Amino acid sequence: MAWETPQYTKSDINNAGKVLINQHSSATEIESALKVLDNWRASHSYPLHIFQMTLLNKTKRVEKKSTPIVAQRLKRAPAILYKLSRHYYGRAPSMKLYQMQDIGGCRSVLPTISQARKLYEEHYLKGDLKHIRRGEKDYVKIPKEDGYRSFHLIYEYKSKNKAKMVYNGLLIEIQIRSKLQHVWATAIETVDFFTRQALKTNEGEKEWFDFFRLVSSAFAMMERCPIVPGTIADEKKLYSEIKRKAASLNVIKKMKSWKEAMKFFDRDVKKSFTNDTQFFLLELDILGEKLNITGFKKDKEQTAIEEYARLEKRHSGKKDFDVVLVGFNSFKDLKKAYPNYFLDSDEFVEHLTQIISKY
Repeated sequence: MAWETPQYTKSDINNAGKVLINQHSSATEIESALKVLDNWRASHSYPLHIFQMTLLNKTKRVEKKSTPIVAQRLKRAPAILYKLSRHYYGRAPSMKLYQMQDIGGCRSVLPTISQARKLYEEHYLKGDLKHIRRGEKDYVKIPKEDGYRSFHLIYEYKSKNKAKMVYNGLLIEIQIRSKLQHVWATAIETVDFFTRQALKTNEGEKEWFDFFRLVSSAFAMMERCPIVPGTIADEKKLYSEIKRKAASLNVIKKMKSWKEAMKFFDRDVKKSFTNDTQFFLLELDILGEKLNITGFKKDKEQTAIEEYARLEKRHSGKKDFDVVLVGFNSFKDLKKAYPNYFLDSDEFVEHLTQIISKY
């Protein structure tokens, strides 16, 4: 297949970012800037593919009993612009579009924290990747303030192959999580979408924010890892506070109702795709309670990227729609790695129920 390549200069890309977050930009300026953004984002597809395949192979060396859950995604345009705007408005531009590290990202989810740590430390920190490691963050050792826990790596693509040198310098993010960490993170995304908040970026109702911080610490205790700074260290007191907040927010009932509302989509979608479907374009309409999924075979990735950009433009500015393009080997793996898009909060609810009923 023909992979997209960068067609614009560093200056062009950064200027496009400025135009797209400037409320005074004209329609013509925005249209031109979107073309630059679409090309820059799509250009990450080949490096992302390479890193995803490497991640899959390394994950298989760690988890040999079951099929590993490894996914890749290009960052959504609204998320890119939101991240840029947070760094631009009211301050010096500390981040530019060209240097954004997570436009392309891949993720591995392993059954246990020990396996996740082994993959992170032995296969990446001590590994022999030919690409350049630009940074790493151990959010398991020191959880983020919002409760997020995971291992992160940033790599710069580097190739000596003349045909691939055009991608040199592009940055790709790698996330390595345990299953429990992933359950927590997808629950956050589910609540964000259906309550129209932004807990994932530390913006939302304080009660929800505090609830997920506490649950993260409970999960950390289960994995015998450091808890979230500033949360309750005593298990019994922590679990009691989680129980109180879960009742106040009606968490379990809400998550079950969200799943029930769209359960039939899961049943219908299973009949719609063959095993050679590699890429899935998900379009979620919350008000209409609809989940549209379009599948693309491996040699149609560029078509998928173009359709992704078209749908994002159609739903631009609409808070009740979400669009994401993800790459997987099967629909089963898609559902495992993105349960929030299928309202599959069963595991989170199961763990939460255990916490609530323990004392």
